[in-house]
Amino acid sequence: MKVSSLLASVMALATIALSSTMTNAAPPAKLRAPATPLVAHDPYFSVWSFTDNLNDDWPRHWTGKTNALCGMIRIDGKSFRWCGGARRINESDIPALPQTSVTVHPTRTIYTFAGNGIELTVTFLSPIFADDLERVSRPVTYLTLSVKATDAKTHDVSLYADVSGEWVVNNPDESVAWSRLRLGGSPVLRLGSSEQKVLSGGGDDRRIDWGYLYLTAPGADATLGADTDCRGGFVASGKLPEDDDLRMPRPANDRWPVAAINFAGLKVGNSPVSQVITLAYDDVFALEYFHRPVQAYWRRAGAEAGDLLTGAAKDYASLSARAEKFDAALEQELVAVGGEDYARLCILAYRQALSAHKLATDADGTLLFLSKENFSNGCIGTVDVTYPSAPLFLAMNPALLKGMLTPILDYSGSPRWRFPFAPHDLGTYPKANGQVYGGGERDERDQMPVEECGNMLILVAALAKAENSIDYANRYWPTLTKWAAYLKEKGLDPENQLCTDDFAGHLAHNANLSLKAIVAIGAYAQLCEKTGRTADAKTYRTAAQGMAKQWETMAKDGDHYKLAFDRPGTWSQKYNLVWDDLLGLNLFPKSIAKTEIAFYKKMQNKYGLPLDNRKDYTKLDWIIWTATMTENRTDFDAFVAPLAFWLNETPSRVPLTDWYDTKNGTQIGFQARSVVGGLYLPLLKARWKK
Repeated sequence: MKVSSLLASVMALATIALSSTMTNAAPPAKLRAPATPLVAHDPYFSVWSFTDNLNDDWPRHWTGKTNALCGMIRIDGKSFRWCGGARRINESDIPALPQTSVTVHPTRTIYTFAGNGIELTVTFLSPIFADDLERVSRPVTYLTLSVKATDAKTHDVSLYADVSGEWVVNNPDESVAWSRLRLGGSPVLRLGSSEQKVLSGGGDDRRIDWGYLYLTAPGADATLGADTDCRGGFVASGKLPEDDDLRMPRPANDRWPVAAINFAGLKVGNSPVSQVITLAYDDVFALEYFHRPVQAYWRRAGAEAGDLLTGAAKDYASLSARAEKFDAALEQELVAVGGEDYARLCILAYRQALSAHKLATDADGTLLFLSKENFSNGCIGTVDVTYPSAPLFLAMNPALLKGMLTPILDYSGSPRWRFPFAPHDLGTYPKANGQVYGGGERDERDQMPVEECGNMLILVAALAKAENSIDYANRYWPTLTKWAAYLKEKGLDPENQLCTDDFAGHLAHNANLSLKAIVAIGAYAQLCEKTGRTADAKTYRTAAQGMAKQWETMAKDGDHYKLAFDRPGTWSQKYNLVWDDLLGLNLFPKSIAKTEIAFYKKMQNKYGLPLDNRKDYTKLDWIIWTATMTENRTDFDAFVAPLAFWLNETPSRVPLTDWYDTKNGTQIGFQARSVVGGLYLPLLKARWKK
């Protein structure tokens, strides 16, 4: 088979796996995503469709709050909806143009609709290429509308889209202000909260209420007004009304002020006619970093909103072509590494993992790539969120992982952090002003000392391998040494404390946590060896080897290994063991993973392997890490297949949750978190093996 034919075959598999083709019957459940990414850039600029059809409901912020995007098409005088619900358009019900398919790629979501002699293709492109910091940071999504005739006739078509004031406020009773500009001959519409409470709030279930949303489209008519006026005018005549000041400013829920775009009077035949709308969000100040406001990475050289929009317009064609190549190459690689079901999970996780972070720089130019614990506790820069998410960034751009680790390492080396172990977080998003979890930076209650020390040491060693350099580790050597010494003393048999699975509660003698500590000590020994610290390398390597032998005796429980050393008859996923292989430490005999895998295969439920014997719930990321420890594709597929069923059948229609029930598939908690970057661990393993 020719290479081109092979690529086409592999890509056909990936596309089929992610597409939902509508017929007269209900779509096959196996082809459905729980929620579909539309606009994905950071924890505030993140909008999804929570329904099968884009015109079944309004798009929503990842939190579930409405961020209305109304899309309509007028075909030969008759109007149809392609995006948004029927409410809030006008008093009459505007019919939905039948959706015929939806396909999700890593950077693009493509919908098709058909009816009344035309086919409409709607593409949402968020070109956040992980290997390109500028593109990761640039908060621009392109909405491309392409329409063609399907009946060999010529049709009179108009295309409409608007966004509501809900996009720029935390709550819809907050006031919205708006303005109209021109840039390079194109209309630019701007929405923003009237109060502009920059970085004034923090927490989990929040939307942004500062900065400005921009909507622009070359060759379009544009206006600002009430939703019923703009949408109703289009339905009635295919045209937009004159700008309506709506007594500026105005609450976002008072006649729902919108920024509306219309491409009127298009003559559409067999050849596609395409139009592009650009959505951009300039937050002006992105984060607070130790009490100083910092800006997004794209603003680092003094760029402003005009530069953002001008650059976005100039780059559209090249970015669109690049996205097709990027998506095709990544999808092909994912299918080759783990099969079609594995690829589907990773494709859906890609934009989510990246957009749960904010890329910024501090006053000294230090790269900051800080996560938000979405629907977890709202923390920023959480170490045990960085740990599971790291595989995506290690595989695609280690600089982003450094942007996560550096703030923690700098904080840990400052006088503010007085503990001999690593912190849990840097604060509550968007304010990275110091740890808030477990009593904060002045209290030892509910800390995660073994967990976070282990995470940091493993990740710094993984970074050294990814970059083939020990420069970064040398920069923070005193801090790393302090944590290694702590684990050498405390790690083998952890005291009663929390681990990253803190929702399961405190646990003493945690066997999986002990595994992490031992692997981390081995990772530190490896760093010592690479940096020429031969004596220390021998000391810590010997310690890790001795602890590994003790672990096997302490954890053994017949045909598997215990949840906790003092609890016979228990079991848990030993996902931390995967790094022993990935880093080439070889501390534990291969028989341990083999024994565990054989046992886990007997413990699976319909939707996956439980976290441990205590509950039926699981963690999506940890299952993939466990699957990565398998020695053959058959065993790997055995763990991935239930996840595909869950993905297709979960009743929880939200951006990927990583914590759900393995028997009924329902979400327990968490959604839209960055930890789904951990699904890329098999990809990382395959790349490192090469």
